[in-house]
Amino acid sequence: MKLVVGLGNPGARYRRTRHNLGFRVVDRLAERWSVAVGGRRHETELGEGSYSAQRVVLAKPLTFMNLSGEAVTRLRRSYHCEPGDVIAVYDELDLPLGRIRVRRGGGPGGHRGVVSLIAAIGAEFSRIRIGIGRPPGGADPAEFVLEAFTPEEAARIDGIVDRAANAVESLIRDGLEKTMGEFNRVLADG
Repeated sequence: MKLVVGLGNPGARYRRTRHNLGFRVVDRLAERWSVAVGGRRHETELGEGSYSAQRVVLAKPLTFMNLSGEAVTRLRRSYHCEPGDVIAVYDELDLPLGRIRVRRGGGPGGHRGVVSLIAAIGAEFSRIRIGIGRPPGGADPAEFVLEAFTPEEAARIDGIVDRAANAVESLIRDGLEKTMGEFNRVLADG
């Protein structure tokens, strides 16, 4: 079983912000796999289905980003899964817009949602990090992540969300090493 957790913040105010890319990837996977994500259990919107002969739970924690670990702890208990079965999908300031990085383990890199996950379940979960870039002109990163994408950035977001969803599917289907080899390389289109 795989638990795919998109990190983000609940509510219409945050729907189109940089910090909600994880939610958008979960929504895209739900569309692809015909999985209904909704309702509220364990402080999370959930959907259950399968992909590549694996049982998959799609999750969007409703605890707000900085408390994501609380919801994931409840989900792990309910679904009896190990940290290695968790795939976290989230935005990353330290990568250029659209760049995807896949890894397992490591530190939080300053991302408070990942800090919460590590505190709750340890560091040995898989991560799909989606680059949003650094704020221009030294603007406050905490404000930057809660802003909507610029029109130029927004024009690229559907493709970026598709590529991140492809990375999740590859991780489930092909495993970590192959997925890292495919998605961690630098692409000419960013």
